[in-house]
Amino acid sequence: MSTPSSLTRSSLARLFEPRSIAVVGASASPDKPGWHIVNMLGGFQGAVYPVNPRAAEILGHKVYGRLADIPEPVDLVALVVPPAASVGLLREAADAGAGAAFMISGGFGETGAAGLALQESALAICRDSGMRLLGPNTSGFIAPARGAFCTFMPGIGDMAAGGISIAAQSGGINITLALAAHRDGHGIRLAVGLGNAADVALPEVVDYLADDDGTEVIALHLEGVTDGRALYDAIRRATRRKPVVALPIGRADLGGFAESHTGNLMGSFALTRNALIQAGAVVCDGLTELIDAAHALATSRLPPNPDPGIGILTGQAGPGLLMTDELRQAGIAVPDLTDASVARIGNLLPPMTYLKNPVDTGRPGATFADVANEVAADPAIDALMIWALLEDDLVDLAKLGQDIRRNHHMAVVMGTDSTPELIAPTMNRLRDARIPGYHAPDRAARAMRALAQESRAAWRRSRDGDRAAATNSAKDGLAGPLDENAAKELIATIGIPGPRRAVCNSRQRASDAMLGFGVPVVVKILDPAITHKTELGGVHVGLQTQAALDFALDAIDAIPGNHAGRKYLVEEMAPPGVEIIIGATNDARFGPTVLLGLGGTAAEAMGDVTMRLAPLGWHEAASMINDLRGRDLLEGWRGAPTVDRKAICAALVAIGDLMARHGEIKELDLNPVRVYPDGLLALDALIVI
Repeated sequence: MSTPSSLTRSSLARLFEPRSIAVVGASASPDKPGWHIVNMLGGFQGAVYPVNPRAAEILGHKVYGRLADIPEPVDLVALVVPPAASVGLLREAADAGAGAAFMISGGFGETGAAGLALQESALAICRDSGMRLLGPNTSGFIAPARGAFCTFMPGIGDMAAGGISIAAQSGGINITLALAAHRDGHGIRLAVGLGNAADVALPEVVDYLADDDGTEVIALHLEGVTDGRALYDAIRRATRRKPVVALPIGRADLGGFAESHTGNLMGSFALTRNALIQAGAVVCDGLTELIDAAHALATSRLPPNPDPGIGILTGQAGPGLLMTDELRQAGIAVPDLTDASVARIGNLLPPMTYLKNPVDTGRPGATFADVANEVAADPAIDALMIWALLEDDLVDLAKLGQDIRRNHHMAVVMGTDSTPELIAPTMNRLRDARIPGYHAPDRAARAMRALAQESRAAWRRSRDGDRAAATNSAKDGLAGPLDENAAKELIATIGIPGPRRAVCNSRQRASDAMLGFGVPVVVKILDPAITHKTELGGVHVGLQTQAALDFALDAIDAIPGNHAGRKYLVEEMAPPGVEIIIGATNDARFGPTVLLGLGGTAAEAMGDVTMRLAPLGWHEAASMINDLRGRDLLEGWRGAPTVDRKAICAALVAIGDLMARHGEIKELDLNPVRVYPDGLLALDALIVI
């Protein structure tokens, strides 16, 4: 049975694995992109066909006047011509049997309506012919193992082949990342800039790389996500086989505001970042961090673990403290070693050194390797990070790393530094031994953080199974609009209770309900057209007398609108508890999405929220609670009782399933939800159909 990645591989093979390349717009002038592309293909293992009606030979290659003159259907056509000419030449490429093309020109969908029309014409040709298109507005791609440096960027033809594959939405960032990896001595399998991605888009490239045996790790750069669910699904498929690291851009983008608090809080960047993490990707905050994480994950992976413990051994105290702080700030465990381990290590080191973790040797000495083995042997340690400035060959870091990996079956990250000429042999030996090594302690720590985060994601996936696809499978659609009572009735069917309540169509019935429940009570306006009830004076809490009830009903009656269908909702006053917000939207890019935050006002003022795509599993829901900066409020803060985390998880999973079944739900907002030691109550509910 064909998988998405195997289908994509056959579709994209003629693009990224070409046996022949035609360069339309090839030039004999070294100041033209068409010359540079032909020049960059000097080491290409297949045939190169320059196309130019006014030249006979370029850089030793015979030149053809038209694509139709080339004696074979080529795999790949590079279109190095102005945008107005590109579409006609793309048609010629399709008619000549080309398998794929890439357009370097700008002036298409990124420039406005006229450019978008050109881009749509190009896409129509691809759809009609089955030819694939990279770009337009792309810097191309490089595949060093094949000598396919399909780009106009000069000076990068000496990049080594390796296992890191890069897919960037920006051609400039693609080249920048490839150069950064090259400077650090890491080889590239594929580096591709997608440009406008009119045809070949990021999800397909991820599937292709997941199925590529030469790719050890996939590094992604994202400037904006249009089909977020497709990308999410592709990354989930990929991370079953190999690690994915991602750098999303756009922190300042807060997204559009929606009708409820959920829409306000679910910013575009935050949603993208959380979706990538949920899919299993390691999310990075900068270009250097992305390459460092890719290097670490290409050479080492931790087994699935909900909370892997990291051991730190340092030859100098300052770097050790920096690494410890970096990990703990990210929520990565740096556990104390057992008393037995500390005692054994104490016999190997001079007094006045710190031994519990991190272990500070004071200076790398003769017992440094023995101490490293003791730290690695501790039962709390799942991976080891070592820092030692290089001095007088006191420690052979490459051999030590190999010994630790072999003897303790664990990942090792090395950090060291010295002058460039002294450090180069050590870094080369670490690379040859496939042990990630870094010049700075913070870079080493972030690389170890990537290993730990990938381990956690793999553990959640192993426990929750594959709940990635939004089904929209409900047999009966929901009809709106829904008032608060109808919304609470709906969520009650999925196990989320609300307070006892009564719908009252007269003041007398409201009075009877108050007497039936006992005081205090809450009274609200019940009108599906009014979503922000509090701001209009439509919510009154703590009512204990008939006079207070009459005052509240007068205020509700004074709210403008259609009074004919208006009713009152009288509810039993809920006991105090910790308040959270549970929300959901049907996002245009990612589909059904669930949000969790601490309290309505706290979530809004502090931005203390997290989100996941629906449906989600139990352990993914539990990780949402752990994401909250104020999670201590749920754990018995200052003597308060610990709340029912299982009830929160169950509610999140249930809301996710509801959203996945009912694509007609635009937005859902339970705010606040009051949580207790033995359950929860949704005090307010808004569902927009």
